[in-house]
Amino acid sequence: MKKLTPSLEDYLEAIWIVSLSKKTVRVKDIAEFLKVRTASVVGAMKILDENGLVDHERYGYIELTRKGEKKAKEIYGKHKILCKFFNEVLGADKGVAAEDACKFEHYISKEILDRIVMFIRFLETCSNGDPRWLSGFRYFVEHGTCPEPCPKRKEGKKDTK
Repeated sequence: MKKLTPSLEDYLEAIWIVSLSKKTVRVKDIAEFLKVRTASVVGAMKILDENGLVDHERYGYIELTRKGEKKAKEIYGKHKILCKFFNEVLGADKGVAAEDACKFEHYISKEILDRIVMFIRFLETCSNGDPRWLSGFRYFVEHGTCPEPCPKRKEGKKDTK
């Protein structure tokens, strides 16, 4: 199997997401979901079928193969993690977080994604509410200044500017 393009990964993810709410997935469903032409979906399904990721007969339903489902879940999992990080940690608007997660999910390394997952777990398990520094960051994003009192930089630390 060749490396999938971001566009083909989007098709796999779309099939997975649509299949969560519909018993059968059709070309029309994917076209509506991704806001693309049906001809684009048909072309993508041909490539995904050739790579053993979907089963699709002309004018028939689209089904993920076992390999396709695994890949689709992997992409969707990255998307959810990145959305959560962008929205809940960085405080980005949900729509912007979802849109950017869709872009990042195709390029982020496993190492960085794993670090983001660990960071989110750290925040969820090791803090009693938001840590002071995270609340301070959110204040800074909203107001453009540090909250008072702002913790002083420890002596001996160099400015990273």
